[in-house]
Amino acid sequence: MDKNPRLLILWHSRTGASEALARAAAEGAGAAAWLVNAGEAEPDMLLAADGYIFVCPENLGSMSGLMKEAFDRAYYPLLGKVEGRAYATMIAAGSDGEGAQRQIDRIVTGWRLKRVAPPVIVNLAAQTPEAINAPKAAPEAALVQARDTGAAIAEGLRLGLF
Repeated sequence: MDKNPRLLILWHSRTGASEALARAAAEGAGAAAWLVNAGEAEPDMLLAADGYIFVCPENLGSMSGLMKEAFDRAYYPLLGKVEGRAYATMIAAGSDGEGAQRQIDRIVTGWRLKRVAPPVIVNLAAQTPEAINAPKAAPEAALVQARDTGAAIAEGLRLGLF
């Protein structure tokens, strides 16, 4: 198919780890990457993308509020318009990250998106108020996984695999 796809990497970060994952995914995706902060995302942006990587922290067992707000703004305007598009997720968590992961998966089920990569959940083990609020760096192995995921999805889009 050899086209120039647009891989929207929609992200939110409070302490840095999710932003680092999003930027690594964008680096891997190269020219296909379209890095958008969740606070700036508009439905037309999501509609213009060929695929998505959703990146956020898990806060209190859920995706971050700003990421949820981005989904709230876009959900109904995109309903019935993005079926079958590729998506992946990356979660920076203090413990298991599963709550945020389930929440995103449930929302995009309504859009009928197609998961094309396993979830990336980075457990940073932040359990005290000080550790939770402190700036964080994603481990190098997680950044490599994010770059590889971005590259794989961009190439899959370019080849028309999804």
